[in-house]
Amino acid sequence: MIRWRSATVTALGRSWPGSQELTARLEDGEEVRALAHPALVGTPAPGVRVLLNTSAQARGLGTGGYALVVALPDALPADPPPGPGHLVKARYTPLQAMVLGVDEQESAVHELLRDADDLAGMPVVVADLHSALPAVVAGLRADAPGARVAYVMTDGGALPAAFSRTVAGLRAAGWLAACVTTGQAFGGDLEAATVHTGLLAARLVAGADVAVVAQGPGNLGTGSRWGFSGVAAGEALNAAAVLGGRPVAALRVSQADPRPRHRGLSHHSATAVGRVALLPCDVPVPAGDDAFTAGVRGQAAQLCTPAGRHRLVHVPTDGLDAALADCPVGLSTMGRGLAEDRASFLAAAVAGRHAAGLLHAGAGAVAGAGDDDTPR
Repeated sequence: MIRWRSATVTALGRSWPGSQELTARLEDGEEVRALAHPALVGTPAPGVRVLLNTSAQARGLGTGGYALVVALPDALPADPPPGPGHLVKARYTPLQAMVLGVDEQESAVHELLRDADDLAGMPVVVADLHSALPAVVAGLRADAPGARVAYVMTDGGALPAAFSRTVAGLRAAGWLAACVTTGQAFGGDLEAATVHTGLLAARLVAGADVAVVAQGPGNLGTGSRWGFSGVAAGEALNAAAVLGGRPVAALRVSQADPRPRHRGLSHHSATAVGRVALLPCDVPVPAGDDAFTAGVRGQAAQLCTPAGRHRLVHVPTDGLDAALADCPVGLSTMGRGLAEDRASFLAAAVAGRHAAGLLHAGAGAVAGAGDDDTPR
């Protein structure tokens, strides 16, 4: 189950909030790139012994290709200060973490959320891949630069929010007002037990005008119809609709993926949006006359009325290339950047632009409430 290795830290690398890269030398002399989350294991330093989990690295799996620091056995961190919170995440694993959930009884906002049941028309953009997050926000900011955006992170990919350099960069640039970690994911500005309370917390606690829902970095796919983590995107669209939000599906699209099942409209979106999302949502697609874009629109139309249950929305793309190019974090999906797979990022950006249009149209009943003060 776990490939354990003992090693010694030889050098520290990049760091960002909640994460520290390092190089460590194994007992056989091999050096590996590793990642520590200091809040979980303590702060590493050169010369300190570390226990590593190298299972995914040995198989070539996982975003970033890291060995993961499990413990600093000779430099254990101090106990956390006593405090409220009994929400356990990464439950019943050796590194389970106890946090204070916004929705639990000890939370200062429990009374606000206890009977909360309405997103008041807040646009909720739901994407399959974490790589769509910056592109969605870029498209939103192209037309609504002052919108307050919260990222609601689900647990289909990485569990620690600190693993995401994208979230850290968007937070530093002021593009995200808050990160809300839900389910087994943890480490956000706000912790929530479910996507439902995560969305309500984004609206009522973080004061968001728009929420973007996506899994953390990484993605599980098996080449089967139902065996992929992005199935949860359909459930998140349902959650947004049930809570009175305006669900918007950011389609997974590619013009460069070598796998036929992901070329054009990915089968992940066709399944999650077409089969799992049971309540109507908006499905934005890029306007354009080129053959590829027209083909994607034709595929997406099969999910929408009259053939399906959703609403197809043609969104102009003028200015979006510049908005994507100006993104404060790198754009990369499955190892391909903007130049290699423009269609992927454009499909996410038009979903953000459509959410901006919903704000301007007054779909968010209290859009702008974020004017009052309350990341891979």
